[in-house]
Amino acid sequence: MIRLDQVTRTFAGPRPRAILDRVSLDVAPGSLVAILGESGVGKSTLLNLIAGLDRPDGGSVTVAGRDLATLDDDALTVFRREHIGFVFQAFHVLPYLTVAQNVALPLALLSYEARRVEERVAAMLTAVGLAERADSMPRELSGGELQRTAIARALVHRPAVVLADEPTGNLDPASAAGVIELLRERVHEAGASGVVVTHSRAAAASADRVLTLTASGLG
Repeated sequence: MIRLDQVTRTFAGPRPRAILDRVSLDVAPGSLVAILGESGVGKSTLLNLIAGLDRPDGGSVTVAGRDLATLDDDALTVFRREHIGFVFQAFHVLPYLTVAQNVALPLALLSYEARRVEERVAAMLTAVGLAERADSMPRELSGGELQRTAIARALVHRPAVVLADEPTGNLDPASAAGVIELLRERVHEAGASGVVVTHSRAAAASADRVLTLTASGLG
């Protein structure tokens, strides 16, 4: 579902620097891979390449059977909307919408009919343990509940790929482990391919596979 083949990304400047150098990665459906690494080694760059938010200088990125190099910017926007779910460190839950309304956003963008939206949202909130919080506002939630809301929103449209960028950075250790375990369970159930980048070994331990990204590569 996700394949990076000898991917290189170099940032220009007075002294050009290769952030990623011939990095290869395969993630099968129904699998969550955690990528560890210190700040600055290219973890977020790797996610941006998988999402088509950035383009490599060399190598290829294939997601859900599509070589992203064959898609222009408009096609990439549609592709992300249909096939990719995102989870962020800062939650990005809209404060003026209820939990259910936040989770429904991807379905609204895909023009789902109201009945299907209601069914999908209710099922996803039950899956992440937030059924009783459907009508709550974000300010009424704990950090862990906010991140579970973000996970529900990322998965409600059943994307082929789920990407999480430091999703436990604002959580205490117990909540962090629970969030990664929940993400893994939902990825398994949906048959999606998931990649989570983190600096926390404790959080990464709940993933199916743990890799480390360094200046020497991914392994």
